[in-house]
Amino acid sequence: MVRNLHHDTFLVIRYVKRRLTVLIDIDGKHEWRDCIDVPGVRLPRGYYFGTSSVTGDLSDNHDIISLKLYQLTVERTPEEEKRDREVFLPVVDNLRLPGMEAPMEPMSGLALFLIVFFSLVALVFAIVIGIILYNKWQEQSRKHFY
Repeated sequence: MVRNLHHDTFLVIRYVKRRLTVLIDIDGKHEWRDCIDVPGVRLPRGYYFGTSSVTGDLSDNHDIISLKLYQLTVERTPEEEKRDREVFLPVVDNLRLPGMEAPMEPMSGLALFLIVFFSLVALVFAIVIGIILYNKWQEQSRKHFY
């Protein structure tokens, strides 16, 4: 959506009261459109923000024109202060990430036994069929020479 345009595109990232909002202006009309709005984001304190316009092996050209960071003074209840102090890793309330499903339960002993048993039976069956087919093939190849 933002490639090969003849005007600048802009992105605004806001984090206010545990709500992360990303707004974009890709039409060059200075009209902001919602990109994402995620409530319940809890970021830890004491970290730094960093930006980079490097895209790796891609051939895009990105310029970071300005970066403005503001710390808003917001009145908080003692409960909110305590809850925010206890955040050590970034967390999003009620968000399930792909691949974060509950781990599979280990197989029971009976299930493991049955899988091994039927695998061995299938292997023996395949070997017997292979031997029969090989013997038939050798018989047929002998008859061609007589």
